[in-house]
Amino acid sequence: MKLRTINNLDLRGKYVLLRDDFNVQIVDGKITDGFRIEQSMPTIEKLRSAGARVVICAHLGRPKGTRNMEFSMRPVAEFLNVPLIDDCLRRDFMADMNNGDVVLLENVRFYPGEESNDPAFAQRLAAGFDIFVNDAFAVSHRAHASTVGVAMILPSYAGELLASEIENLSAVMENPVRPLLSIVAGSKVSTKIGVLKALAKLSDTLIIGGALGTTFNYALGENVGNSLYEADQKNTALEILQYAKQNNCQVLLPLDKGVAKEFTRDAVRTNKDLKDIMPDDVIIDAGIETTQRNVAAINSAKTVIWNGTVGMAEWMPTWSYGSFALARAIAARTRAGEITSVIGGGDTVAALEACGVKDDITYVSTGGGAFLEFIEGRILPGISILENK
Repeated sequence: MKLRTINNLDLRGKYVLLRDDFNVQIVDGKITDGFRIEQSMPTIEKLRSAGARVVICAHLGRPKGTRNMEFSMRPVAEFLNVPLIDDCLRRDFMADMNNGDVVLLENVRFYPGEESNDPAFAQRLAAGFDIFVNDAFAVSHRAHASTVGVAMILPSYAGELLASEIENLSAVMENPVRPLLSIVAGSKVSTKIGVLKALAKLSDTLIIGGALGTTFNYALGENVGNSLYEADQKNTALEILQYAKQNNCQVLLPLDKGVAKEFTRDAVRTNKDLKDIMPDDVIIDAGIETTQRNVAAINSAKTVIWNGTVGMAEWMPTWSYGSFALARAIAARTRAGEITSVIGGGDTVAALEACGVKDDITYVSTGGGAFLEFIEGRILPGISILENK
């Protein structure tokens, strides 16, 4: 995939509309995880140093097309130390911008035309700009006005982060060093059917964990207690197992679980084999035997792809055991130069951060849904429109 990039562009004095992904977690008005913002900085600095007049467009949360100030971009503007323009369609400020200036527009999702990719809204959003740069990989699987609509109007290019995402993910998908181990977890089989099949075809070994794994256990007749799983996905799970077998991919499912009698952070943990799980047990984390088996699989791999925590990793330390063990094992082998590791998904990245190993991973993607759809092989509209064809 060959994208048009900002390299070798004459940007001095040009008004650049830059789409960034600043959909970050904010608690009490403060950003608690600036990873996505930090990953966007190389493009912002490159545009700024080239003399562009940079106007950043982004969204936060799901205001559903209304001006809900709970989702204001102000905390992000303060984090970046740049002015906030109070309406993404305002243009009166542009005449006062100098080369190298950077401002941030208010939440583009305050308008319903953003998510519906309304052509008239896209025209208003693009008005006054010379160039459009998309650096928001995490929303490029959405055909929105700020990812596709404006790219149909303005000369459009990929930013540094987006180009890096495509380069790194393409490399591991097209020519992985084997054995390739993929780890997929999370809550719902129904949202990950495509990626499970794609990875079952690509991988040598596939670990399926979390509530996802619980659904597979249920499909095979194992005890799952009073836990989160999808009974209506039983046949789908069995089909995926058969598909993996046809593609010579070994599937590793949970062997035991960390359970409690209630689904709370402070619940008392007990480790149980699947056969010992009672009807009132609630599965919250991977068990000890499963975790040891998963770490052994990591130690036998040369490439690891991981999306989705295998338990409630944010409920530390009781329920983060399985996910943190994965993170530390992958990081240790990556540090030693023994594997290439590619990890994506907000909860998974948060687990890396929480146990202090994020910087040890070969590549950490900013994408969640986009990461999965790219691995699945889907066309991402915000990216395909930037291709040199």
